[in-house]
Amino acid sequence: MDDFHNVKDTTTNNKNFKKKFNKKKFSKIISYVLVGLICSILGGGISTLACLYIIPKSSAFTNTPLYENIIKNANTNSPSLSASTVSSSKGGLTVSEIAKKVGPVVVGVSVKSTSSYSNGFFDNGSESNEEDGMGSGIIISNDGYILTNYHVISNANRVTVILNNKTEVPAKVINYDSALDVAVIKVTKDVKMPAVAELGSSDNMQVGDSVVAIGNPLGKELLGSVTSGIISSTNRQISVGNSSQTLLQTDAAINPGNSGGALVNSLGQVIGINSAKVSGSGVEGLGFAIPIDIVKPKINSLLKPILKIGFAGRDITPEVAKEYNKPEGVYVVQLEEFSPAEKCGLQPGDIITKFDGKSVKSVNDINKIKASHNSGDTVKIEISRDGKNKTLSLKLSE
Repeated sequence: MDDFHNVKDTTTNNKNFKKKFNKKKFSKIISYVLVGLICSILGGGISTLACLYIIPKSSAFTNTPLYENIIKNANTNSPSLSASTVSSSKGGLTVSEIAKKVGPVVVGVSVKSTSSYSNGFFDNGSESNEEDGMGSGIIISNDGYILTNYHVISNANRVTVILNNKTEVPAKVINYDSALDVAVIKVTKDVKMPAVAELGSSDNMQVGDSVVAIGNPLGKELLGSVTSGIISSTNRQISVGNSSQTLLQTDAAINPGNSGGALVNSLGQVIGINSAKVSGSGVEGLGFAIPIDIVKPKINSLLKPILKIGFAGRDITPEVAKEYNKPEGVYVVQLEEFSPAEKCGLQPGDIITKFDGKSVKSVNDINKIKASHNSGDTVKIEISRDGKNKTLSLKLSE
């Protein structure tokens, strides 16, 4: 009996030992798992920290092709910015900062011209009157070349530039594009230009973008006036004379005398040449400017001196020729003193029928033929004078 009980007791002890052993084994496994989990969490956190903050800032990464490709793709895929977006991101310039930067670039353009009055088509200006005119201009080079409107200097006998410090210096017309209504004049006195314009891009402007107009409305007394507004339209079709132009529309105040002045974006860049306004009872805020991107491709040709003849004329249309029994051509109204026209013997009352051997019926015809020649060339002019034909030799000059 005792042996049986001893055997039974031994079996119970073995079971208790196994339970204790299994419990210790389970606890050890759990501890391993916990240690592994903690290490994984710490390792992942450290790796994430390195990827997000440490490695990208290290030279070991920024000098790799991968980093360069990331930056390149980011720049390539980003949308292009308009002038308004750029100025917004950079803060742009205040109106006072724009005035300080661009004000010295804008000059006054004072002109004297002679107007002739007659009682009939073929009266040679029996009465004349000298008139003063005032416009604005934009300095585009340190050499004293200035952009302005053609209508500011057309028919001018004398041109004077008024700098922002009120200094007045003589100038001469270099060239012009009457259809575009732009011209280039040049200061003829050796004087330092106060500043040179920075030309922007009118194509980047959007409706609602801020602009500033700088010019000389109504004369010398209001030299360098500054007005501000927005772009109302970027491609307004406006009839000017016998042609149609695509202009920038703005509500910035533009008045007589502002013509030829600068329309400036928020970065202080010239994006237009102020040229016209719509006036009348109840009309406000309708100003227009020639987009600078239309003008820029023509600047190089406008810097080349235009060849000079030196006379004012009228086109003799078929209707006028029939009514007055005159040949078609160009009627000479007035001559400029000491001009090639005067030197070659041309007289008021002559009718030019051929220029350089080609028939002409308008002043524009003569200008087109003249443009194919160089300074110093001599061309033959056929005229009708008192019913008789005559040929003159005219030497072209600047």
